[in-house]
Amino acid sequence: MTTSRENGSLYTNIENKIATIEFGHPASNSFPSVLLDRLEKEINKLSEDETVNVILLKSEGEKAFCAGASFNELIEIDDLQTGKEFFSGFARVINAMRKCKKLIVGRVQGKTVGGGVGLVAACDYAMATDAAAIKLSELSIGIGPFVIAPAVERKMGVDALAELSLAAHEWKNAYWAQEKGLYARVFESIKDLDNEIEIFTEKLASYNPQALLEMKKILWKNTDHWTQLLEERAAVSGELVLSDFTKNALAKFKK
Repeated sequence: MTTSRENGSLYTNIENKIATIEFGHPASNSFPSVLLDRLEKEINKLSEDETVNVILLKSEGEKAFCAGASFNELIEIDDLQTGKEFFSGFARVINAMRKCKKLIVGRVQGKTVGGGVGLVAACDYAMATDAAAIKLSELSIGIGPFVIAPAVERKMGVDALAELSLAAHEWKNAYWAQEKGLYARVFESIKDLDNEIEIFTEKLASYNPQALLEMKKILWKNTDHWTQLLEERAAVSGELVLSDFTKNALAKFKK
């Protein structure tokens, strides 16, 4: 089942100490601002939930994992404040994932673009199918992957960040993403992925919650400045989106 709701959907199911967050949107599981806000709040809530040891982040359907930010909202930005606020949506979600007291596992069943790549990079562990190609297309429309870049660089290294962002027109396949460290494992089918996700999350959820929290702190060492950094990056993108270059590029995409 995939949602037909204009603002998308977000559901959480808690079972055996595993909280599964499933998001969806009719436009290839993209994120309007209202859905990003819901995701941030949900992660913050689960962070404090003592019945939860592990969070699994997934999206609806069998095709795209996430098409990034809402294109319809992007083309309507017409002032600096709206621009900064729009790009701050992903900034706040990534910071919520970073500060969350629970380890977050990503399940990536299909293609992922832009902000969606940032979400996967902000997971503590991610597994995917071989259909889970990735692309950072932001430079091609006159902006850049500035908000998500710290998360991508932390996970994949500056060389991979450069390769992804500068070759803005190119898809990189799931095995390339695995080699660079974005995915821990890649599977040939969604069934195989789900079987392994189930085994892995059950094992993880059975471990000492205190030890998991200490491990999380180690994994995110030296990122305390991200709260400010990602907001600053959102302001940069918010300014660039108003440029003539971007307005013209978006008009072409719209056609």
